Amino acid sequence: MRRPAPALVTAAAALLLGGCSLLPGGGEPEPAPVGTAASVASEAATDPALAAFYGQDLEWADCGGGFECTRLTVPVDYAEPSGATASLAVVRLRTDAAGDDRLGSLVLNPGGPGASGVEYARAAANVVTDDVRAHFDVVGFDPRGVGGSDPLQCLDAAEVDEFLAADPTPDDDAEVRRLQELSAQLGRGCAASGELAAHVDTRTAAKDLDVLRAVLGDEKLTYLGKSYGTYLGALYAEQFPQRVGRLVLDGAIDPSLSSAQVNAGQAAGFELALRSYVQDCLAGEECPLSGGTDAAVGQVGALLQRLDAEPLPAGGRELTQGLAYYALAYPLYAPSLWPRLTEALTAALAGDGTAMLVLADAYAARRADGGYANNSSTVIHAVNCLDRADEQTPAQVRASVPEFEAASPTFGAFLAWGGLTCAEWPVPAVGPAAPVDAAGSAPILVVGTTRDPATPYAWAQGLAEQLDSGRLLTYDGDGHTAYRTGSACVDEAVDAYLLAGELPEGNARC
Repeated sequence: MRRPAPALVTAAAALLLGGCSLLPGGGEPEPAPVGTAASVASEAATDPALAAFYGQDLEWADCGGGFECTRLTVPVDYAEPSGATASLAVVRLRTDAAGDDRLGSLVLNPGGPGASGVEYARAAANVVTDDVRAHFDVVGFDPRGVGGSDPLQCLDAAEVDEFLAADPTPDDDAEVRRLQELSAQLGRGCAASGELAAHVDTRTAAKDLDVLRAVLGDEKLTYLGKSYGTYLGALYAEQFPQRVGRLVLDGAIDPSLSSAQVNAGQAAGFELALRSYVQDCLAGEECPLSGGTDAAVGQVGALLQRLDAEPLPAGGRELTQGLAYYALAYPLYAPSLWPRLTEALTAALAGDGTAMLVLADAYAARRADGGYANNSSTVIHAVNCLDRADEQTPAQVRASVPEFEAASPTFGAFLAWGGLTCAEWPVPAVGPAAPVDAAGSAPILVVGTTRDPATPYAWAQGLAEQLDSGRLLTYDGDGHTAYRTGSACVDEAVDAYLLAGELPEGNARC
């Protein structure tokens, strides 16, 4: 969801995992078997001004749990590499394998934009299989502007609260103006973070990824990107096709889509996921909904409409319509969270919004003390508004609402009005959306889930078709992304590719 909280993310529970303490000092890493950082740097850094970045020596320090942490230095603006620099947080879990059994580094990105790759790598035991961990150093990094990597500080906690709780489906001109004011305040706050705010776009982040690859000592990139991480991986492959090793893009985003198309696709995706949840709920004994699927989905929509007029009490706070949308979306990312949604809806329909507010807070990484664990709820907009130069006017958004609602009665208006966020963004976008083909790259594995709420299956089909070397693996299932979410079939296919370069057959389905 482009407004006002992250939806282009991986399974939401991953965002709740703890990060590491990034301590200075420590020794230099052992050389990776595929080459040294110096030799890889000399091949990759065609601009002499970038050689210092590609050839830097990382100082790793033990940061607990068997992990090592460090900082990577990159130029804020690659067009002016002698100018300001940014520092990226990096973590790795080293393999004990040696010789031919050691396959180098597997770099992870969980999505967002705004999710922490450091936190995601910290969960390596759940994110990748034992076999993959046995052969790769598992590496995570927080992209520029995110989390522990010189983050953009756009709003304080109270302002984030106000932004997330605001009415996302304005009914009159005054409510539209209020939505515009909050978006403008966010944009001003991000711009006030300094020069970095103009350079947190995904194409630039992909350049950072290549610096990381080289400094880790890998001649080619091995990468697992989920959700927005697939967009980062696709733009990496487009810019550095000769450096593509084995890329897994799971829960894919179609790079050719405009912002409006992304919002419309997600509206339909969340509607499909909601219907799947409702069918499961109605088959149980404690579902607060009744009737057939259409009637039960309508009851959820009616609750959201009531909250638009009158928020529910929620443990000293209020459950607004805006917060309820995130509470509803969060469990749709993973069927394992569906029972929590059932409990929350039961309480909300009885007049208590506390349980739904807990879900909304989990989605936004809001802590019990009122602060936020990271800047994911705000930096997502700084990235998205740079990536696509197709902002909409209030009149254009208003005109699109009926079409959105026809495709998604529950989420349509919410995501249609999300098009306002970038309308007056103070930093110019880097360019429009465009297809990628990564001509000349090694084969790339794209994974799509048929009832994925946040990255609809059609997007995976689109990306796989655009890539010259793309191969699509389909998972017939629910939830956001497929690898390590419960399908042994998917896990085996992805592992065969990562470990041995073996692609699934064409039109493979799990």
